[in-house]
Amino acid sequence: MTADLEAELRAVPLRVTRPRVAVLSALRRHPHVDTDTVIALVRAELPTVSHQAVYDVLRALTDAGLVRRIQPAGATARYERRVGDNHHHLVCRRCGAIADVDCAAGEAPCLTASDDHGFVVDEAEVVYWGTCPDCATERPLPQSARSEGST
Repeated sequence: MTADLEAELRAVPLRVTRPRVAVLSALRRHPHVDTDTVIALVRAELPTVSHQAVYDVLRALTDAGLVRRIQPAGATARYERRVGDNHHHLVCRRCGAIADVDCAAGEAPCLTASDDHGFVVDEAEVVYWGTCPDCATERPLPQSARSEGST
């Protein structure tokens, strides 16, 4: 498993380091996680890694195209390993869960804008908002609890 991550790093080309391999491994196991979660996952494997090292690794991996940074409106940035296919995301309004969803009409149709204004379009972000199955089965908050939180 580590050998394929090392090969991915060499292919972009980035130097193979333990923090880079640990971040890639964490994101493989846990897609759509925020930076603090990545730090915690990496520190479980490499206890002495610094916050700054993980931030630097995430930036380098994103710049190299091995990781994708997503940030739905009003949410913290999240990272995922699924790159290069212009897929989209479903986001739960209640708990913030994120799920991948393929383009609705096949091969990245969203890259054809109705009017591109001369831009060369290489990526489109579509975010579907709703309620995940777990949150949909929960009882809604009583009216008094909802109004207390809005004062």
